[in-house]
Amino acid sequence: MREQVVCKTTDIQPGQMMESVFGKQDVLVCRTPDGDFYAFRNQCTHQGAPLHKGMMCGATTEQSEPGEYQYCHRGEIIRCPWHGREFDIKNDGRMLANPDKKLPSFKVRVENENVIVYK
Repeated sequence: MREQVVCKTTDIQPGQMMESVFGKQDVLVCRTPDGDFYAFRNQCTHQGAPLHKGMMCGATTEQSEPGEYQYCHRGEIIRCPWHGREFDIKNDGRMLANPDKKLPSFKVRVENENVIVYK
């Protein structure tokens, strides 16, 4: 098993994400509002945008109307900076518009304030 410390828990506040490196791969480390950590390949599956330049946000609900948006899953969605593709962090990085597609993900654990990514 390969593992690596990618950041400290204090480097990312709940609801934020950051770019890091795991071996030779760029990874996106996310901390959801409940404090859990997740890691994905830092590249959109659509056209390869660096996801750390996007944002963590919520998903619009079906009750939303143009100009009046309602959100759910706040801080649990990664939005691609180039074309707005959205991925559900807590649902294994699945794309909201096409759940058959998902971001490659990594396992994560926290030990002594270190965020460790491993395969």
